[in-house]
Parts: sequence; C-alpha cells; structure tokens
Amino acid sequence: MKKRIWGTICKAAALVLIAAAALFGLGRAADRLGRGQQGESLKQLDDSVRKAVMTCYATEGVYPPSIGYLRDNYGIQIDEERFTVFYEVQGDNMMPVITVMERQEEIQE
Repeated sequence: MKKRIWGTICKAAALVLIAAAALFGLGRAADRLGRGQQGESLKQLDDSVRKAVMTCYATEGVYPPSIGYLRDNYGIQIDEERFTVFYEVQGDNMMPVITVMERQEEIQE
C-alpha cells in the first residue's frame, strides 16, 4: 500500500515538474519571438528610409535634406514612440549618415 502511495506521489511530482519546465520553455520562446519581431521592425524601417533616400537621389539628383522631407514627399512613416531616426547630411553629393534605433523605456524609480 505504501509503495502505491509513493508511486502516485512520485508520478504527480514528475508531472508537475514537466509542466513547470514546459511553461518556462514557452515563456522563454515567446520572449525570443518578441525580440525577433522588434529587430525585424527596426530592420524594415532602416531599409525603408535608405530606399527612400536612394529614390530621392535618383529622382531629384540630390539627397533629401531631412527625414521630414522623406515623410512629406516619399511616404516614410516612423513610429516615433518606438523608434528614433538620426539623419545627418554630409554634403550635397554624399550619402547621409542614417541611424535607426529603438527607443528605450525610461526606468522609473
């Protein structure tokens, strides 16, 4: 009788451990997936800005003077709550320096 009770307890404990491990693994997988999607959004925005810059140069013969010019004339949309785009003009015939970064949440104490 005692063997049967211990066997049931061991099986229940093993089941609980397996379920906990599975939930932990799913949580970590969801975190990695979320980070991957954020990284992909960042890359897509960077690619879109660079393509718009090249389109402007090919069409108008000069690089755009600002990121606002790209918004107004080339349809670039930036989620400014999530991303910051640094756009530094080097000269009339030099490709601007473009840096797209994800905004960091402010740490509140």
